[in-house]
Amino acid sequence: MSDQLSGKIMNYSRRDFGKIALAGLPMAAALAAPNSKIDGVQIGAISYSFRDLPVTEIVPDMVKIGLSEVELMSNHAEALAGAPQMPGRGRGARGQPPTPEQQAAQQALRDWRAAATSATFARVRQQFTDAGIDIRILCYNMGVNITGDEIEYAFRMAQALGAKAISSSSTVSVARRVAPVADKYKLPWGAHGHDNIKDPEQFATPETFAKIMAMGPYMWLNIDIGHFTAAGFDAVGYIRQHHDRITNLHLKDRKKSPPGEMTAIGQNNWPWGQGDTPIKEVLQLMKKEKYAFPANIEYEYVSHATADTVTEVARCFEYAKNALRG
Repeated sequence: MSDQLSGKIMNYSRRDFGKIALAGLPMAAALAAPNSKIDGVQIGAISYSFRDLPVTEIVPDMVKIGLSEVELMSNHAEALAGAPQMPGRGRGARGQPPTPEQQAAQQALRDWRAAATSATFARVRQQFTDAGIDIRILCYNMGVNITGDEIEYAFRMAQALGAKAISSSSTVSVARRVAPVADKYKLPWGAHGHDNIKDPEQFATPETFAKIMAMGPYMWLNIDIGHFTAAGFDAVGYIRQHHDRITNLHLKDRKKSPPGEMTAIGQNNWPWGQGDTPIKEVLQLMKKEKYAFPANIEYEYVSHATADTVTEVARCFEYAKNALRG
């Protein structure tokens, strides 16, 4: 995208996008479609980066920034598809069982999921396609109590959205249950790494990642280079060694934690360039080796931010562009 066109898009307000929608025009037709493939490297964002904004603003904000690839969170996909919204996270006061209202909302969501079809999510996919944004990855996190039906549902959702892979924060035990389903759908499932190296159930160490990949040919990795760095590992070397089993990267900047310890993600998460994460080196490696997987911005340094979410994500994108062109 040219600087002139990028500036033009940045000047569009959300009201402008509303007018475009009311006119019945796809945004990609009303504006030149965004293009965030920089020197052959696909830069995008996980929609979690926009978690403090209404879900309906994700598409116009990504177009405004100039991002053409998204890792779409499952809750965002469901909200855009019209799923009933939960009043909370399924529990009342901490340690208390769900309230009757929350139980009713949980059942309504289960019923909605059971009735969802490919067409349900094809409409969501079209919203992004019309804006020139590729849904490359579905992020569907899987807790320890996930049912077999929900695992299947995640893969059906990914197919309907046109995603090329699923990323997931989960556990080793759950991954064992996912492996045959991933093989059934022939769709890579990327284990999202964090930095809890003391819990063998968590995805954090090269040894744990090796265990995941050994479970099946579609058991891949979603490497978060910030968490990988905080845990004390070499992101550049690891990506070079395992690039053929990576669904996507998460880009963020964290500092190395003291050996064998963990540091709080909220505090140890910095504006890009202030941490220890080799963001530039990783992007330059992707450029040199022509890796096809996307590198997705995960805006998570909220406690150190100086501006609003859209501005900060745009700053991250600018950093990535400079890193690739520098």
